[in-house]
This record gives sequence, structure tokens and C-alpha cells, in this order.
Amino acid sequence: MWRGRTALDTQCCGHHNTMASPTGRLSGKHCLVTAAAQGVMLVAGIGRATVEAFLREGAVLVVAVDINAQKLNELTSDRVVRRVLDVRDGEGIKALARDHPDIDVLFNCAGIVHQRPLLETTDQEWNNSFDVNVKSMFLFCREFLPKMISRGGGSIINMSSAASSLRGIDRRCVYGATKAAVIGLTKGLAMEHVRDGIRCNVVCPSPVASPSFGSRSTDPEDSDLEHISFMENKRIGRLAKPEEVANLCLYLASDESSYHTGNVFVIDGGFTL
Repeated sequence: MWRGRTALDTQCCGHHNTMASPTGRLSGKHCLVTAAAQGVMLVAGIGRATVEAFLREGAVLVVAVDINAQKLNELTSDRVVRRVLDVRDGEGIKALARDHPDIDVLFNCAGIVHQRPLLETTDQEWNNSFDVNVKSMFLFCREFLPKMISRGGGSIINMSSAASSLRGIDRRCVYGATKAAVIGLTKGLAMEHVRDGIRCNVVCPSPVASPSFGSRSTDPEDSDLEHISFMENKRIGRLAKPEEVANLCLYLASDESSYHTGNVFVIDGGFTL
């Protein structure tokens, strides 16, 4: 839940207006990434891998949003602003948008994986899944879109999944419903703002070798074991790496993808074939 603002929330080693602009595919761009800090040891999650990719390609500033203050503190670049924030907190998101009115790229990466058959799912689990996976994107887009439009445009990237309207997955009924909703949200938003300089696209990965997936797959009854076996034995031979998904997000954040909007980018190693 929302922890309140702390000194860490606005910590940045240097003010972005005084930093020299780096060069690269995102040179001159200000980016925001949710779920930006998650990772275990040397293994990054998609959000963190994307932060690193954005920095590598010259983003002037990356606002890294996560609920985990300890993990956020591991992001030490002088071009990163760390913000402890629960993505369900509408007032906190409004404050963040006031503090950073110059965002060019918004990557809504935060999400949770609900693992339970529909008949075993409680109202609270359903609501929490939609709050984190869908409503949070609505809240971020609602606050940052007007500022993007006033600045002449921007790129919004929403994280969905192959487990969505693309493919049904055992014990992922609620999760799949949220991720299908993200696809619909993205397409609708792209249509509404196609003449405003706003591009909005959605990324749909298959299972990714992230810390989150690794922790779930240790459960011998978890269906993730079936996904690992399927990918290793019947498809590309391995799970996706977070960095591979991050590279796709980098493309969508850059001007190289200037003609893409409302598009569904599946990165799945043959998972949905």
C-alpha cells in the first residue's frame, strides 16, 4: 500500500535541467517506468531491465517508480529519480505528475500474477488484480496524457501478456482477463489520441525468466512448470530474458517506432503458435 513520501521519493543525484544531454536512441527524452526496481541478485525484472536500457540509450532522465524502497535504492545513476509509490494510489500519481510534467515516455510495467481457478477466486483477489494490472494504467495515463499532449506528443507502452485475449492459460483466468483489458485500454487510448501526437502500444510477452517467474515456478503444483517445459521442449528452447523484452520497449520508446500506435507486440518465442 501507499507508504507516504519520504526523502528517498525525490532523491536524485543532480537535477536533470543541469545535466548534459547524453546521446543515443532516447537522447533528450524523459521517461517514467513503473515496477522499475524489481530484481534478485544479478537477475533483473522487465521494469529494471528497461530502466537500464533507457539509460544506456541516452534518456535524459528516468523516473523509476516502485513500491520497494530497498530495491529502488540500488538504482544509482545520476539520471534516475527514484519514487516510492503504490501504483494503486491515485493521489500519489497526481503528485508525481505535478513533479514531472515533462515525461515523453510512459512505460506501465507494474502488475501481479493471480494464480487460482475462477471458482476459487475471491472478490478481493479479483478487485486487487484489476486495480494493479489495469486501473493503475488508467490512473497513470489520465495524469500524464494531458502533459504529453501539451508538449507535442509522447509514447505510452503498456505491459500485457500472451496470457490474455491471445491465449488461455490454466489457473490464469483472472490474470488473463486483466491483460486482455490492457489490450483493449491501449487500443482505445491510441484511437482517442491518434491525432494528438500520442502513440500507445502494448507488449505481450510469454513467460519471462524474471525473479517473479522464478519464485513461482519452484512450486511443484504451479502451472509455470508446464510453461517452462513447453518452451524448452516444444518451442524456442528457453524462456525469454527480461532484457529481450526491454529491447522491444526501447524500440517503442524511441522515434524508430514513429508509425506504430494501437499495435499489439507479441514477444513469445512461439508460445502462441
